[in-house]
Amino acid sequence: MQDPTNKEKEPPKKVQLIAPSYYQRKDIQKAMFEFCKHRETVANFNNKFFAKRPDALDYPTDIPNAAKQGATSFHCSEEIWENPLDINTDMTPDQYNEIKIGWDLLIDIDSPFLDYGKIAARLLINEFERHGIKNYGIKFSGSKGFHILIPFKAFPKEVQGEQTKDNFPEWPRLIAGYLFERIKGPMNDEILGLTDRDKLKESGELVSENFCPKCGNPTIKRKNYKYKCPDIRCKSELEGFTKKRVAMLCPSCNAKMEIVNEREIDFCENCKISTAQIEASTSNYGGSIRERKIEFKKEDTIKSTEDSVDIVLVSPRHLFRAPYSLHEKTAFSSIVISKDQIENFKPSDADPLKIGEPKSFMPESEEGEARELLLQALDWGRINKPEKTKKYDGAAIDLQGLTITEEMYPPVIKKILKGIKDDGRKRALSLVLSFFTSLEMPEDFIDEKIREWNKKNYHPLKEGYIRSQIMWHIKNKRMPPNYDKPVYKEFGIRQPPEPGIKNPINYTIRIAFRFKNKGKKPNYKKDNQNDQDKKKGPEI
Repeated sequence: MQDPTNKEKEPPKKVQLIAPSYYQRKDIQKAMFEFCKHRETVANFNNKFFAKRPDALDYPTDIPNAAKQGATSFHCSEEIWENPLDINTDMTPDQYNEIKIGWDLLIDIDSPFLDYGKIAARLLINEFERHGIKNYGIKFSGSKGFHILIPFKAFPKEVQGEQTKDNFPEWPRLIAGYLFERIKGPMNDEILGLTDRDKLKESGELVSENFCPKCGNPTIKRKNYKYKCPDIRCKSELEGFTKKRVAMLCPSCNAKMEIVNEREIDFCENCKISTAQIEASTSNYGGSIRERKIEFKKEDTIKSTEDSVDIVLVSPRHLFRAPYSLHEKTAFSSIVISKDQIENFKPSDADPLKIGEPKSFMPESEEGEARELLLQALDWGRINKPEKTKKYDGAAIDLQGLTITEEMYPPVIKKILKGIKDDGRKRALSLVLSFFTSLEMPEDFIDEKIREWNKKNYHPLKEGYIRSQIMWHIKNKRMPPNYDKPVYKEFGIRQPPEPGIKNPINYTIRIAFRFKNKGKKPNYKKDNQNDQDKKKGPEI
């Protein structure tokens, strides 16, 4: 009899088959261990979960031992610690600084295409050399980008009375921002040079969006088919989204109808209507077709290079793929390469079964050779760094006569803001951002709250992704989905918090009006209990 549990087991991925024997290589163990000394180093088990943090490698043999237990990759910190195991999440910044030796500048060039990554890597290295930096480490990320490292030794120990080691992640962030500002123009030009406008439009990367005139949400492209009855006595005609392979029967004579035309239309998934239908009856909506078309511009195309190439990888206790660690999706190794190898580099060069003797990712830097880069970045930051945002920490925000506090948020938003301990981070982010922007919360408030939330997640989202999502939702405000949508079940929410509540916004507004009408400072716990006693609404 066949074991029924076998049906549920996923077949092992290539990386799982390779990892145990690959990590048995002594030279691989040595290269990884030497780099990971004094770094928090955590094993990843096939992208399903990370080992408990903090963690570190005590011996080179820790690597193959973890692989035998299912580890497929290893990730290490940018920060360098006296003893990584002393790290405690309850520590204050000053306590972190006491056990911190320093930090390396680690730039992750993350892009959808390897050719984009090559352009960014070459331009960044040129900037390093213009600032007097001769020694830097380069490695393949394992997928479509590169990691470039400048060791802590290359930076001055102190600048204007401030300890360099204590200014993490602020100073690396400034350096990354400064570098991106310097390369984004030529990078944009080169990326656009790889293809033409027609190809960009065909691939969907040309920035041009249509919006529904009824609800304001972005539309999608759908195929619309026109059918005609072949019976000359009938001549019935229909239009719809039915696919070609599905037979369309004439409603008058039941004959099989023929497709006589097909066209692409803008369709709103929210309103379940095409813009053509809306255009035909605009008076019903009290307005006219509202279409936003963004002209073809270098700085806006390819969904902006800020989204296509992300070089900001700087956050406290952030982990990046260790040199010569495998990549779960590609099964390639994160191999170290030289500047001269970038242009002709192919992912197949990182085949773990074919790579030769490992190289050190840590270059032999000269003390202080990155001093000029740091000073220039600090000067740039003084001009371009925005003023410090106000710390809200749950304080009330006044919005059009209503006082909104965190206590008034619906349970689902409160639950998400505690951090996501499993999958669903991106969906949670979209839900919270739609909630904040629909209430027209201040941009600095949104920015601060989202970044606080991201630190609580089991694995924080990338800085570049967070930034782009915040900006998109601020520009394209949309209501959170209603409670009858399946997204809430992912967060354990099966019913609205109160009877008659269809949307999280409705809940918060109702609570805010309640307190306003009472004419007193909210005492949420007491008032909410009284309301529950009266209504006995369904529990979440």
